[in-house]
Amino acid sequence: MTDRQQLLQAFDALLQPERFRDYGPNGLQVEGRSEIRKIVSGVTASRALIEAAIAAQADAIFVHHGLFWRGQDGRVTGWMKQRLALLLAHDINLLAYHLPLDAHPEFGNNAQLGLQLGLRAEGRFGEQDLGFLGTRMQGTDFATAGDLAAHVEKALNRPVTIVNTAQDAIKNIAWCTGGAQGYFEAAIAAGADAFITGEISEPQAHYARECGVAYIACGHHASERYGAPAAAAHVAAQLGLTHEFIEIDNPA
Repeated sequence: MTDRQQLLQAFDALLQPERFRDYGPNGLQVEGRSEIRKIVSGVTASRALIEAAIAAQADAIFVHHGLFWRGQDGRVTGWMKQRLALLLAHDINLLAYHLPLDAHPEFGNNAQLGLQLGLRAEGRFGEQDLGFLGTRMQGTDFATAGDLAAHVEKALNRPVTIVNTAQDAIKNIAWCTGGAQGYFEAAIAAGADAFITGEISEPQAHYARECGVAYIACGHHASERYGAPAAAAHVAAQLGLTHEFIEIDNPA
């Protein structure tokens, strides 16, 4: 058992949120009970995750996507009221770390996605160094971008969207999880042969065709389901707590 402040300090020490310019508050977003025995981790603080955490008798929930974002409607109505009501009624703490969880070199979303895909990070790129650039751990290149896409599909167990314009073998692979389509130009400038992220918007297909760099979108949720359980498991072990990852399916 530990207390809420020690838990918050452990996550802050690990993820260093003060280093980032983010879109919402990192750290403790909803205060619950002071004594912590069990953490539930998940990707997003949805009502389904909160309900599952209540059933699991969690004292704290740790997520990548919290409840509060810059520029959102501040009224506590509808879905926001429902989520907050559950957290407050059951006295559960909600901790959320957005960009800090993407960026962590070992337990972050990008680092953990790289492990899932068998990629070794050799450098960083893009705003706030959120993008990872590297090669295949086993040392061989992917013969084609299609082979890389098939590998990603198999590793994540879901279909991907690919704009396949690369003409040669794929050696240098850039990746940045979630909605990081805006990092594609920086990945091209960094020398990537292919870029992997969660989403694709209209301009990226044209950039891929015109620059000869393959673009693979594997799903926002699918690319960001590994960081939260890795970070939460690490902190739980450090503090002697119980940890459980709860997956809430999301096709996005």
